[in-house]
Amino acid sequence: MKMCPSQIVNFMHEYLDGDISREHEQELKYHLQACQDCQQHMHELSDTIAFIKSAAHITAPPSFEDQVIKRLPKRKNSVGIKRWFRQHPVLVAAAVFCLFMSATLLGSFPDDDQFSVTKQPNLVVNGQTVIVPAGEVVKGDIVVKNGDIVIEGEVDGDVTVINGNYMASTAVVTGQVKEIDEAFGWLWYKIKKGFDDFTNLFE
Repeated sequence: MKMCPSQIVNFMHEYLDGDISREHEQELKYHLQACQDCQQHMHELSDTIAFIKSAAHITAPPSFEDQVIKRLPKRKNSVGIKRWFRQHPVLVAAAVFCLFMSATLLGSFPDDDQFSVTKQPNLVVNGQTVIVPAGEVVKGDIVVKNGDIVIEGEVDGDVTVINGNYMASTAVVTGQVKEIDEAFGWLWYKIKKGFDDFTNLFE
């Protein structure tokens, strides 16, 4: 059969499909009479088709589908996570917003050495040290970045020191005193301050 023309196999398929012309059928018959290998191949094709037709009435048992599904590999966790994301879009949006805001606030963390202080009257600035002199009262919040603060007088407000030191002995601070040395402390400070500013709008 290796030396037989390739169209002979095509004629076999046409014959078995019932779609062969009379001319091709005649050529196939002549060839099969002379070629033992092609006769065997033709019988194998005929037997295969007969088997398929005879098995057409066979149906799978009722539990076959359930057994196949049980043996299939389980879905990966990523599929469950995606489904959870689709079912809770508000929580996902809130989480993405918090992540974005955290990255933005962390990006604004004062990691340079630039010294700064909020402008308030009665403050004395000596290098990178802010001093509230004895007998003086500062009304309002004080924020010192990359510096120290020494309070000898009184502060009617909050005192926040970022990357610095708070030093006081007999000081009077009516608000809160906060020392922030880490990036996450800075992040929490900004979030809390933003929340306080927001709630103050409704007071």
